[in-house]
Amino acid sequence: MTGRGLILAAPASGSGKTLVTAGLARHLVRRGLSVATAKAGPDFIDPTFHAAATGKPCLNLDVWGMRPATLAALVAELEAGAEIVLCEGVMGLFDGTSHDGEAGSTAELARVTGWPVVLVVDARRQGVSIAALLRGFATHQPSVPLAGVIFNRISSERHSALLAGAVARHLPGLACFGSLPADPGFVVPSRHLGLVPAAENSDADAVIERCAAHIGASIDVGRLLSLARRSVLTAPARAVPMPPLGRRIAVARDEAFCFAYHTVLEAWRSDGAELTFFSPLADEPPDADADAVYLPGGYPELWADRLASAGAFMTGLRRAAANGMAIYGECGGYMVLGDALIDREGRSRRMSGLLPLVTSFAERRLHLGYRRAILRIGTPLGSAGAVFRGHEFHYATITRQGTATPLFSVVSGSDEHLGAYGLRQGCVFGSFIHLIDRETP
Repeated sequence: MTGRGLILAAPASGSGKTLVTAGLARHLVRRGLSVATAKAGPDFIDPTFHAAATGKPCLNLDVWGMRPATLAALVAELEAGAEIVLCEGVMGLFDGTSHDGEAGSTAELARVTGWPVVLVVDARRQGVSIAALLRGFATHQPSVPLAGVIFNRISSERHSALLAGAVARHLPGLACFGSLPADPGFVVPSRHLGLVPAAENSDADAVIERCAAHIGASIDVGRLLSLARRSVLTAPARAVPMPPLGRRIAVARDEAFCFAYHTVLEAWRSDGAELTFFSPLADEPPDADADAVYLPGGYPELWADRLASAGAFMTGLRRAAANGMAIYGECGGYMVLGDALIDREGRSRRMSGLLPLVTSFAERRLHLGYRRAILRIGTPLGSAGAVFRGHEFHYATITRQGTATPLFSVVSGSDEHLGAYGLRQGCVFGSFIHLIDRETP
């Protein structure tokens, strides 16, 4: 199977591109097409809606965070497994990182892959002046293949006709695929890290289905699909983002530990590792036959009481450490490896005590951005000096940190030196960074 791709982007965050992408994917699945989905950038949450729409994992494609070989291999995997690949952009089309705020943008992903861009525009309170906005996006970087536009959150059929007419008069070469209404049924709840993941939202499937119905009725899907293109990338034989932590890895997976990149887990499998899964919230211990444990990020702050009282989980984790099993935690998983977690009301909950660390949500501070992480010591991830790229996004603060070996030296996406990150004590190690890929093979 040789699929063709499209990128659904927007002028700004909050334009509705996540739901439009998920709704379009569901509509195409209903039509009998094989659909794969992707998300530009490091986000964990939006992909849960695309996975819910198609019943298949959504892959992250990160121009800043991934080596070119890793990115090309994932694009090839997507195109080989579907007729159509729908990739949701990140933030505004040209928004990225680094000193200029453009590196790793959706526009850069479009240039690298050659996939055309469909702009999802929130048209509330906008009239024919929208043509000027679209002209700016169409001409700002001519190398970005802008295929057309979908107007979102329109107020009436007259509003839709007004917008389409402006595009036809002033931008006749830009396809207008149609408009979607400002439907109150399209509301998806949010919390501090973004949308509530689809698995936790009992209404998510109904909202996706409702959006899919509107797309089928109002969007020229046939014309949209006719503009999809194969990627211009050449796939390498194989790319492994990170070496496996062991040969049999116990992975925490539930609502408290839901931020694991599908790409990383599948690469571990392809490298010969066996994965087993356990739920700390169900008080399940890690597999006693494993030789490594992975605690990914998620929402331990929302489940601190249950985690603190999960005796079998905590005992199993401590036993694994006592037996010398490699235990690695990222972000929320790192917090659970610490001595205590303080919730936003100031209540302290005992955690595993495997790292000398206390984290707090009572003293919230946003930590957000790309990170280059250089190992200061050898771990199962690699030898000292190995460089990774990753992402940090949380509101926790460290209120106490004891004596242990720092894990990484860290530089931000804009080349600011951030100092030491994370800890290692014996076979237990972790940090707030979600690792995406090795910087070098």
